[in-house]
Amino acid sequence: MLSRIRSFPIPLRIRLTIWYTLSLGLILLLFTTFLYVQVRRSLIAQVDAALDLAANQALIIVGEADGQLTFQNIAQNPDAVRNLNDDFVIHLLAQDGMVLDTLSNEDNVPLFPGKTTNFETLLTEGEPWRVFNQAVRVGNALGSLQVAQELDPVLTTLANLQRQLAWVLPLVLLLAGLGGLFLAWRALRPIDQITHTAQAISASDLSQRIDYHGPADEVGRLAQTFDAMLDRLQAAFIRERRFTSDAAHELRTPLAALKGRIGVTLSQARQPAEYADTLQEMEGQVDRLIRLSNDLLFMARLDQGQFQPQFERIEWADFMGAVVDQVRPLATAKAITLTEDVPAGLALQGDFDLLIRLFLNLLDNAVKYTPENGRVTIQAHQGTQSVQTAISDTGPGVAAEHLPHLFERFYRIEGDRARRWSGNGQGGAGLGLAIAYEIARFHGGKLSVQSKVDQGTTFFVRLPT
Repeated sequence: MLSRIRSFPIPLRIRLTIWYTLSLGLILLLFTTFLYVQVRRSLIAQVDAALDLAANQALIIVGEADGQLTFQNIAQNPDAVRNLNDDFVIHLLAQDGMVLDTLSNEDNVPLFPGKTTNFETLLTEGEPWRVFNQAVRVGNALGSLQVAQELDPVLTTLANLQRQLAWVLPLVLLLAGLGGLFLAWRALRPIDQITHTAQAISASDLSQRIDYHGPADEVGRLAQTFDAMLDRLQAAFIRERRFTSDAAHELRTPLAALKGRIGVTLSQARQPAEYADTLQEMEGQVDRLIRLSNDLLFMARLDQGQFQPQFERIEWADFMGAVVDQVRPLATAKAITLTEDVPAGLALQGDFDLLIRLFLNLLDNAVKYTPENGRVTIQAHQGTQSVQTAISDTGPGVAAEHLPHLFERFYRIEGDRARRWSGNGQGGAGLGLAIAYEIARFHGGKLSVQSKVDQGTTFFVRLPT
């Protein structure tokens, strides 16, 4: 049975409505019980007040005759006696409880046992009465005055109240349940939209959105967060597809070149010198494949957090001087002037090997895209809890529409910048700046760029100290 129940789960809106209705029912039950008790107490209090007033009026006509209590002066108080007779049963009792005198219009006057309690409810012949006893002394006569009134009117009123509550309470719960079900449906409708949207999403189609328009409550924030997550997933899938496509393209180019050279070489006999030239060209293509594979492996290890950083104190002037010395032969070959402005005393904590790779990529990029007789400038200064380094070149610059994408993997600017200044007519694989960006982020820093066409490019590296 439990397994069958679990196989048919109750929808959330139904469960919310049930819990809401049960909670409201409990509250209403407690409230109606409190109301009933308070009404009953109020009605009984009114009866007791009437009994007390009747007792005070009856005391006016109580006198003494032959040492016993009796009702006297009835003729002088006809209105009071009439009211007492119509509404109450009044007994004068001796000390031993014997009835001495009675005021009532009832034919069969009920007798009530004398009690010391002021007010009490008694059943006489199956009828409920409210009885009030009060001690009386007139002259030497002692006894008690007993005033009683039927509780049937009170019980009738309470019964009517019970009947009204008995049908009003279920009606209120029914209306509350329907209203709760409607409100739950309205509140949870975005969740249904999220479910339908999630079911419609596939790896080939991430364009579905909830497009929620409503209050920014918990459900609204959930819908907006879900749409934002889909935006990020779609962007990630697009980057992944582009990365895969570009990686395949970059791998295919040298492999196709290798395949072509091998085919041409094997097509006919060659002189030893021609074989040597072919092998040298093939070695260059293999080197390109190795660099690309190493870059891809490096990016994958960065993404997966497999690097164990070896942070150490680095004197920035010495460090930048060593990096500049490595690219100086490339700059000298193109008559490019390298200018350093790195003050002594700057230092930070970082991974030496990773930072070398970062700045070698940036300086190699600057030298490669700077024309002959150009200039590359390296400047550094102390920032707020960071060291900021700027590498500027006098190259052709980058158009504004390309700047937001420079640090994306395999992103290359088609045409001039990619091939005009590279020297061999072949652009890079488009991973150098992406690797530099990830290394800066790995150190908790930031890599940014500013550039204008025909005015050069400047890369800014901010690394925490």
